[in-house]
Amino acid sequence: MSRLKKVQRPKTGRSQKRKACRARPRGGLRTTLAVVIPLVAVLGVLVYLSLGQRLGDLMTGGSTAEAKAAIVDQLSLTFPNPDFVETATNTLEEAGYSVDYYPGEEVTVEFYRDLPRHGYELIILRVHSGLVRQVSAATGDRTLTDYVSLFTGEPYSDEKYAGVEAAGRLGVGVARYHEGSPPYFGITPYFIESTMEGRFDKTAIILMGCDGLRSHKTAEAFLQKGAKAFVSWSGPVSAAHTDAATERLLQHLLIDRLTMQEAVTRTMAEVGPDPSYDSTLLLYPSEKPVSAVP
Repeated sequence: MSRLKKVQRPKTGRSQKRKACRARPRGGLRTTLAVVIPLVAVLGVLVYLSLGQRLGDLMTGGSTAEAKAAIVDQLSLTFPNPDFVETATNTLEEAGYSVDYYPGEEVTVEFYRDLPRHGYELIILRVHSGLVRQVSAATGDRTLTDYVSLFTGEPYSDEKYAGVEAAGRLGVGVARYHEGSPPYFGITPYFIESTMEGRFDKTAIILMGCDGLRSHKTAEAFLQKGAKAFVSWSGPVSAAHTDAATERLLQHLLIDRLTMQEAVTRTMAEVGPDPSYDSTLLLYPSEKPVSAVP
């Protein structure tokens, strides 16, 4: 799997040469200054290293390694929004993240399988998601569930991933943009739990698609894989509304440094529910319901 683009945080500022001030000791002061000056230099280095460590900890949650984030943009195949991608990338970089961007054609079953192994602290899933229909083996009847399948950009083939599909880990018929459109593979909670390789390392997941928190099943699947939090919508949502809400959410979370609950609550106060479907943005797990009042 290749990455289309990796955005590195730009380096700013210019190094400046400074002239050192040297004192000219006289007489008995010579030996004293020879000792004091190295001590001051050592103390200065220690203070500098200590501040650098603390600033690094603030940016990466205790680790000096560069934080990594991913924007998974399966929605680019049907509702591209370069402005959102640019704004989200800039916000992430300002907060100290290195950003990987994956366009829709890169978002395959194998991509989802390997996703936990990349070590992302934050994953933004700008993907279609739709409610899963379960098919009865006895009667063939289809029952609509209350949890979602995440769309891939990979067209469905009945010869590919047959074993995984038979185990109920891939959604097929649900992964259609509209009735009559060609089907795509979809990723179910069972795939997340049983087929994704590796584990997330306390990753925060933002699912921008529909119905992600209509129930807790998809959220719990990610948490069982090691994610620390899951943000999504209570029902259907338009692409324009979820883009606007996610921009505000990232600003409050990464720049304003609010907690996840505070960031979700503030975002809802500013953008409101989806105007067509009345869906709200939610956080899981959450100790209390999200209020529309900041």
